[in-house]
Amino acid sequence: MPEQDRVIQIRRPYLDLIADGTKTIEVRVGYPSMRRIHPGQALVFESGGARCRTQVVKVAEYPTFEAMLDAEDNEAIGSEGMDRAELLAACSEIYPPEKEALGVLAIHLQLAPATEGDVARRQ
Repeated sequence: MPEQDRVIQIRRPYLDLIADGTKTIEVRVGYPSMRRIHPGQALVFESGGARCRTQVVKVAEYPTFEAMLDAEDNEAIGSEGMDRAELLAACSEIYPPEKEALGVLAIHLQLAPATEGDVARRQ
């Protein structure tokens, strides 16, 4: 039996970046539920009524946001023009130190075929 798409809530600006192909790495901390995400899995990011279907390509784990930013393509994590300090601040704003201590996951994504209700994508 095929597994169901996993739905993950996300802030709308980040959803739009995923939908237009700018953001191909989603950063999360190592909650047990997030640790179950695996390559090949379908993830549906949702904000309000908008959604975007993706497929996981790879999941990499790091001890800190800094270590993740050292290893990953920073432009694939945030919006165009965000520098390392801005990305670090954005991650720290969302996740306090006690959450970062759970480990940092860099979830590499590719867009999956659009379905009804998906946000418009750049062609």
